[in-house]
Amino acid sequence: MGFLNLFSRSAPTLLRLPSGSFTVDREGKVLVRTLPSSYPTTLVEEIGEQMIAAFRDATAAQLHLSEIVVNYSSLKITARELRGGVIVFLSAKAHLASEE
Repeated sequence: MGFLNLFSRSAPTLLRLPSGSFTVDREGKVLVRTLPSSYPTTLVEEIGEQMIAAFRDATAAQLHLSEIVVNYSSLKITARELRGGVIVFLSAKAHLASEE
């Protein structure tokens, strides 16, 4: 019966979409966050690193960006540059009720 235990994996847990903000310094360290503590720090750091990289790449291409907005079907990410750092706003979009 031990063989059958290989196929009985627990279902992955779903995370609630976050609403809040966080600030990242130029080295990628999260300074302040208003996101729920249940939202994984690794995901916050990953989003911050990607936003810093996007602003750095834009500067290297001599393209001045002050804000980046990423729209997903259920989540909106807005990032603003702060003298090398970034402030990121995450907001979950409300789903519309199905039309009848």
